Amino acid sequence: MDVEGSTVLVTGASSGIGAALAERLSARGAVVGLVARREDRLAEVLDRCRRSTPASRMWVADLGDLDRAVAVALEAWDAMDGLDVVVHNAAIPKRRPVTALTPGEVEAVMRVNFLSPVHMTLALLPRMLERDAGVIVNVSSLGGRLGIATEAAYSASKFALCGWSEALALDLWDTGIEVRLILPGAIDTEIWDQPDNDPPLYGGPLEPPELVADGIIAAIEGDRFEHYLPDLKGVVEFKTGDADAFFAATVAAFSEEPS
Repeated sequence: MDVEGSTVLVTGASSGIGAALAERLSARGAVVGLVARREDRLAEVLDRCRRSTPASRMWVADLGDLDRAVAVALEAWDAMDGLDVVVHNAAIPKRRPVTALTPGEVEAVMRVNFLSPVHMTLALLPRMLERDAGVIVNVSSLGGRLGIATEAAYSASKFALCGWSEALALDLWDTGIEVRLILPGAIDTEIWDQPDNDPPLYGGPLEPPELVADGIIAAIEGDRFEHYLPDLKGVVEFKTGDADAFFAATVAAFSEEPS
């Protein structure tokens, strides 16, 4: 698929990866639908997108409200005369040791990070299948392939999104609908500095969100399912090959991180 002339719905579009992606898509000639909670920030992104594609528009929604998530997906389809691409990018963190987590906190993370993409996809899937065309992009995380200390709820939601994406791709293999799984590493976004979260254990370098945005566009226009951005697949292969060694190395690395 060429993104020029396409219609693309992007969740979590008020900042970070989502905002960078929306602006790059519109600069390439895509009409973009933006979804996020913060109306003022979303409106600023929309203004920039409309400089290239005036028909772009936005929906303010908390995707933790699953009924609202479904409503937005269907409203966007109707308002934009169908969607060529849906990018499920919205996500929230919950950094704290598992011994301090509550079931309600885990459920809140799962609703935004996993269940909202599931509900929105299932709502749109009959329409995509009828047209036999479309691209579903699920933005997971390196934390969807590696468990992250103090981020059990986040990792669980992103692992779930990876498994869902793989099975979705297989179930839709013989249709005109394509699935892309995006696995960002440590990216310079607001997810690192959120209220009611412990400070991150990771203190290393952060990649710009534009790197992921460019990678998502390449994924939409390419034909591969899985995309590590940046390419940290070797770390996942190390964990898969020897989980105990990986755990030991991770604990040692975190103990050496500056406070």
